Amino acid sequence: MCTAISFKSNDHYFGRNLDLEYSYNETVTITPRNYVFRFRKIEKVESHFAMIGMAYIADGYPLYYDATNEMGLSIAALNFPKNAHYKPFREGKDNITPFELIPWILCRCATVNEAEKLLKRINILNENFSEQLPLSPLHWIISDKERSITLESVKSGINIYDNPVGVLTNNPTFDYQLFNLNNYISLSNDAAQNKFAQNNDFKLEQYSRGMGAMGLPGDFSSMSRFVRATFVKFNSVLGKSEEENVGQFFHILKTVEMPRGCVKAGEDNYAITIYSSCCNTERGIYYYTTYGNSQINAVDMHKENLNSNTLIAYPLKKQQLIMYQN
Repeated sequence: MCTAISFKSNDHYFGRNLDLEYSYNETVTITPRNYVFRFRKIEKVESHFAMIGMAYIADGYPLYYDATNEMGLSIAALNFPKNAHYKPFREGKDNITPFELIPWILCRCATVNEAEKLLKRINILNENFSEQLPLSPLHWIISDKERSITLESVKSGINIYDNPVGVLTNNPTFDYQLFNLNNYISLSNDAAQNKFAQNNDFKLEQYSRGMGAMGLPGDFSSMSRFVRATFVKFNSVLGKSEEENVGQFFHILKTVEMPRGCVKAGEDNYAITIYSSCCNTERGIYYYTTYGNSQINAVDMHKENLNSNTLIAYPLKKQQLIMYQN
């Protein structure tokens, strides 16, 4: 259960909430240009665009949850249970496993248009990373500063959707999520208008600010989070500075975050927002917060040697940091 957002002001920002009941001790991971990516069914890539994002490093391989390359192209993988369907090997196709998809695209594509062309040959392969790490059911949002698309591999095949709202959550399929926004056509950030009984003298009055958005769903389901994140994003007022825009991005994500205890995920276990991220895709700065630490932390990929061949990983700061003023 996750939410991803693409957001443009002076710069382009891309990020997400990861909502789960467990963590793999993921790290902010930079893959430099000369790290060798080995793929299961296609040739290895020895030289490519550098990238930064959140990943679990397994056997020296970065399993990215979300990432941005040095050209500003970004991808996030989100849970897609019971809908995701991966295929057996197919001749004449680019057979890519779900855990290879993010680096496969970010290695060689600078824009969504380039990624979309590359995806026309893809077959998303049903092959586990290992016995200990089986495949997760996923779909993906791919964004640059101009546009976003959603990629889904379902039983009927590969679907690539234009994503005009730049938001993705989980189930159901993206086309239905987008159509469902029509049910909220009357929501507004303005004062509520009395249209309940326009042909009568019966008067209704607004008794609180914010009533124009009455009916905005407040639960934690993926459909409700999709509507809420889209409404809040579209009505967010942009700032002028990097700090204002990064802060605003995290405020949007907070409207769909999961506090411990609200979403049960087994006996005495609860889904929480393990981390929230915001990457300035034009500067290569990856900002994040964790469930236990709401302070915004940052890793700048351009402060590292991007011509290296070795992964660079920063463990997450999970303990709450409080600045005392007296």
